[in-house]
Amino acid sequence: MTTMAPQLLERKSKSIATMRALVFHGPNQIAIENVPVPRAGVGEAVIRVTLTTICGTDIHIVKGEYKVRPGLVIGHEPVGVIHELGDGLTGYRVGERVLVGAITPCGQCGSCLSGQWLQCGGPIGGWKFGNTIHGAQAEYLLVPNAQANLARIPDELSDEQVVLLADIASTGISAAESADLRIGDTTAVFAQGPIGLCATAGARLKGASLIIGVECDPARAAMAKKMGADIVLDFKKCDVVAEVLRLTDGRGVDVAIEALGTQSTFESALRVLRPGGTLSSLGVYSGKLSVPLEPFAAGLGDHKIVTTLCPGGKERMRRLMEMVLHRRLDLTPLLTHRFKLEQITDAYRLFAEHRDGVLKVAIEP
Repeated sequence: MTTMAPQLLERKSKSIATMRALVFHGPNQIAIENVPVPRAGVGEAVIRVTLTTICGTDIHIVKGEYKVRPGLVIGHEPVGVIHELGDGLTGYRVGERVLVGAITPCGQCGSCLSGQWLQCGGPIGGWKFGNTIHGAQAEYLLVPNAQANLARIPDELSDEQVVLLADIASTGISAAESADLRIGDTTAVFAQGPIGLCATAGARLKGASLIIGVECDPARAAMAKKMGADIVLDFKKCDVVAEVLRLTDGRGVDVAIEALGTQSTFESALRVLRPGGTLSSLGVYSGKLSVPLEPFAAGLGDHKIVTTLCPGGKERMRRLMEMVLHRRLDLTPLLTHRFKLEQITDAYRLFAEHRDGVLKVAIEP
C-alpha cells in the first residue's frame, strides 16, 4: 500500500496538469481556458512555447471563413523549448530551443516521398496545428512526427528573429520559388500585409530586377520598400494595372504575386501578367473565385497559375534560419506589437482591424 500511493499520486498529478490556451468554440467565439497539458507519444515531442504569433489564417478561422472543429486550440507559428521527448526520437534533448514549421510533414506518406511535403497525407494535410490538431497559442504544444519537424535554433539567434520563419516567411518566399522566378524577372506583389511583405523579400532574394508593390496603407508601403520593393503603388490613387504596364513598357510582369485572397486582387494580378508569365497565388480565398476571360486570353496566353502552402519541415526551417544568421533576411521589423497570452483576444482585435500600424503581433505564453 505504501508503495502504491506515490505512484497513484503521480498519475493523478499528471492527469490533471493543465495549461492556458486559446480555444476556438465557433465563429467569433474564442477564449483563454485551462486545458490539459499534452503528453508525448511515440515519435512525438512536447515543447514549452516561448513565442508565437497570430496569422491571417487564424482570422479566417475565427470569422468562420475557414472551418475547424469547436474546442480546438488554434495557432501555428511556434518557437519553444523541448519539454518532453517521446520514444523513437534521436539527436534531441530536453531543454533545447527549437523552431517548428507551421507545416509538419511525416516524411513517410506518398505525398512526402514524392516531394510534396506540404500536402502530407492528402490535400492541405501537412497543416495540422490549429487545423486538425491543437495549435500553438498555448503554453505547451504537441509536435507530431517530431524527428522531421524539430529544428534547433542557433544560439546566436533570438526567438524574435526566427518566429516568423515558421509560416509567413516560408509562405511568402515560396511565392517566388513556386513561380520559378529568375534573375532579372520583373514582379508585382499585390497587398503588402505580412505575407505580401515576405513575398517582396522573397522576390528580392530570388533576384528580381524590378519589384512593384501594391498597397494603400502608408505604413505597409514604407515597410515594403524596406523589404525590397522598388516602387509601391496605391490602388486608391492610380490605375494600378495601367501603371504596371507603363513601368514595364507595355510588356507586363514576368511574375505577379497575389497575397490577399480577393477576387479583385486576383484579377489585377492576372491583368498585369505578360503572355507566358506566372501568377503565384498566396491568398486564402473565402468565396467564389473566377478567372476573367480577356486577361486570361481565353486560356490561350501560356499563363501559369500556381498556388502553394507554407513549406515546412526541419530542413526548410534550418535553411531559413541560415538566411537570418548570415544577414540575408531580417523580419524583426514586422513584429510591431507584443502581448501576453492572457491578452490575446485584444491582440486578435488589433490585428483583425489593422489598427495602430500593426503588422504582426508577438504572443508570449
